[in-house]
Amino acid sequence: MAARGGGDSVGVGAGAGRALPPHSPSGPVLQTVEMHTGGEPLRIIPRLEAAERAAGGLSLLSLRREVAAAQDHVRRALVHEPRGHAGMYGAVVVRGGAAAEGAHLAALFLHGAGYSAMCGHAVMALGRFALDYGLVPEPARPETAVRLRCPCGPVTAFVPWDGRRSGNPVRFHSVPAFAAATDLAIDVPGHGKVVVDIGYGGTFYAFLSAEQLGLDVHSSKTRDLVSAASAVTEAVKKQVDRSPTGSGVTARIALQYHKGLIQLNQTRTFRSSTTGSLFTGKAVKATKFGDYNAVVVEVSGEAFYTGTATFTVEEEDPLKYGFLFK
Repeated sequence: MAARGGGDSVGVGAGAGRALPPHSPSGPVLQTVEMHTGGEPLRIIPRLEAAERAAGGLSLLSLRREVAAAQDHVRRALVHEPRGHAGMYGAVVVRGGAAAEGAHLAALFLHGAGYSAMCGHAVMALGRFALDYGLVPEPARPETAVRLRCPCGPVTAFVPWDGRRSGNPVRFHSVPAFAAATDLAIDVPGHGKVVVDIGYGGTFYAFLSAEQLGLDVHSSKTRDLVSAASAVTEAVKKQVDRSPTGSGVTARIALQYHKGLIQLNQTRTFRSSTTGSLFTGKAVKATKFGDYNAVVVEVSGEAFYTGTATFTVEEEDPLKYGFLFK
């Protein structure tokens, strides 16, 4: 898979003629493209043979179940330590077949605990990747619409294109997002009763003020915020991230629209207290999702390349498929 562009263009397998380090002949050799969006890492797996073989007649959700059942060692090897870390995210690119029907590509999203339905920061990175690696046959200037199929449904990324390479910022339009519940009281071990809102932005998020946990997002130490959020995680399955997160912003915009705090096309900006990165979001269209009043949300951020990698496995390595250290 060759990259578009002139001059210093490279392929995903650049340097493949060099000898690999000792590895198991029957073990996987996994090539990746490394990116980040607002500080959130993304390890893109452009080609996973097992997924390609299974993709033909399977829907994306069926393919995800197949990969989870038969190829989960790939996720563990690339996302867990020593090759990854607790904050690592991955995306398997799927092209063709029922899984990617009507889209330029489909994606399976990987993280330390398993597989997710949506990842906004990955969608923005994959939009750039799709253009630069030739997955969109005829890119348009000054911006190209990249159609992606995610486990939660179809989304569209809009990526600047100058005729040679992609650029920033990248924006995407979400699946219908909605407020699932507001002012919900839950008990959090170590913190007592707190009140949360539940929003859906391709996956479910719980939102609450840091003040309810005795913290301040601007002055509290990151480890204290993570510890408190971990306690909330046990109660409502909320995830803490380095950036404002794309799907998290989607859910927050849906909640704000539901509460009458913003109108259509009114932009909100969200800053990460960890990296300072910015995502913007706005509700661009009112719609329905089953019985819920929903909105299509546009999220914008910046995605950057950090390199490429080739990973191998030694059969004798007791940690060959990784370990999770929190």
